[in-house]
Amino acid sequence: MQERHRNRKLYFDEQSYTTEKYVIPFIEQWGGVSVGAVGSDTGMVSNDARTDGGKALDMRVLEIGCGEGGNLKPFLDRGCVCTGVDLNGPQIERAKEFFAGHPHEDRLILLHADIYDVSPDENQYDIIMLRDVIEHIHNQERLMHILPRFLKPHGVMFFAFPPWMMPFGGHQQICRSRLSKVPYIHLLPRRWYGRLLHRFGESDKCIEELQEIKETGITIERWERILRTEQLPILRRELYFINPNYEVKFGLRPRRSLPVLRSIPYLRDYYVTAAYYLIGG
Repeated sequence: MQERHRNRKLYFDEQSYTTEKYVIPFIEQWGGVSVGAVGSDTGMVSNDARTDGGKALDMRVLEIGCGEGGNLKPFLDRGCVCTGVDLNGPQIERAKEFFAGHPHEDRLILLHADIYDVSPDENQYDIIMLRDVIEHIHNQERLMHILPRFLKPHGVMFFAFPPWMMPFGGHQQICRSRLSKVPYIHLLPRRWYGRLLHRFGESDKCIEELQEIKETGITIERWERILRTEQLPILRRELYFINPNYEVKFGLRPRRSLPVLRSIPYLRDYYVTAAYYLIGG
């Protein structure tokens, strides 16, 4: 599992596959926007998107924490105007390499920047996406307070994240030892967890990263509390027992959690492996 995180092109391709097959349909089913191929007649478009005979020409997409940009590729393939922002400079440079020669390369902007340093007045978007990113961000409340400023009227925000309590919510799959396959160990007290990682030979950098995720990991309950506080409406929500991304990684077919189980607060955090949300501004 950890090999996939070190092979960045493989990770890029996996992101692209899941966004193409599951994320874009999840967004389009809302009906307020369309990211169908330029020249197609499918779906609706944002009121602010430039159109030609009902066809979306200027659908603008922003991904925060884009890494190498695998999630953006299916949008760019459709001719959307895409912007990716990431704090990791080397990942942005690899993204430029991966997209070199793409037929819509001129519609892609890649920024090595902090989103808090990007002016929302100059760039407003139909879709903002954070996929497997919000659980890495400190002070999620602050981010959710400013994100609506980047949205066009009737724009939407897509979020996907693994709830903290789920079997691998601590991202221990990045370990090089056999701990990468041990579920729930991230729920140990911080000191015990650190000692365990050290005993199994994990690097100081890996231990530091995993301990930081203990600080930023987010539960479904806390996430929805932030949304209520910021008065951000949930337009769609899907809680998965089997993460859609597990299809390309492990050959497992995605499974939604059972309605009776996903309605039980706190308990659901232990078995939901992916939470998908579409949020209004």
